[in-house]
Amino acid sequence: QVQLVESGGGLVQAGGSLRLSCAASGRTFSDNAMGWFRQAPGKEREFVAAIRWSGGNSYYADSVKGRFTISRDNPRNLMYLEMNGLKPEDTAVYYCAAARRLVWGPPVTTMLMYNDWGQGTQVTVSS
Repeated sequence: QVQLVESGGGLVQAGGSLRLSCAASGRTFSDNAMGWFRQAPGKEREFVAAIRWSGGNSYYADSVKGRFTISRDNPRNLMYLEMNGLKPEDTAVYYCAAARRLVWGPPVTTMLMYNDWGQGTQVTVSS
């Protein structure tokens, strides 16, 4: 069983920055995909970014491309989401997720690929 713990959320003004962290434990990651998703009040959970644990390849949602950067620290089993140029519409609970299957490609932008989820961290962007 994988444990994922997010941290780094908070309240920030529009245009500001935050860095989210996801600490993973419970098993060894090789070529798995890990991702960030978010859910705003009254909306469905949506894809934000994904990274391939081994090679560092990544995908981003169009809405965050150029503003958010996903990265990982393999030895420490940490994943990050650097968020710059934050907008009020980025307000949501952000979740990290890990896939168990060794799959890479467009499917990693969908929730169905992920088996393990963190509890989420709130990001609030004020206008």
